[in-house]
Amino acid sequence: MYKKPVEDLLKASGVDLSNGGGFEELEQLQEYLSEYKIVVFDGLNPDRVMFSGNSLSCKKLYLLYNADTRHYNVITNIKAAMAKKYMCNACDILYDFTHKCDKAFSLCTATPPCTKYQSKYCGTCNRWFLSERIPFRTI
Repeated sequence: MYKKPVEDLLKASGVDLSNGGGFEELEQLQEYLSEYKIVVFDGLNPDRVMFSGNSLSCKKLYLLYNADTRHYNVITNIKAAMAKKYMCNACDILYDFTHKCDKAFSLCTATPPCTKYQSKYCGTCNRWFLSERIPFRTI
């Protein structure tokens, strides 16, 4: 059913899986699928990210690696698969209650974090804002 699209993807990306796939092949796929960030979990353990692509994209492709079968499976619902309520989009940590991330801005969880150098002045209300994305938060 999915054989042809997968073959087309592998051919277009230059990835050869005839001898199996590992980190090198994941890096090749990440480079080709640059509009996505590939994140691979080692089993159903939410604390074991074994590969996290270098893309800054908010669109993510989650894979689950099964060490027994040496096979990667696509995860369509990451929170359900890992039995967690929340996921930090900045660092790919899954959690149930609270999580403080140094990779996202603390007020709005923007990734990458806003800086004071991105601040904007509003002449109408005579206030400074951290960015255009979060006008309700003042400096």
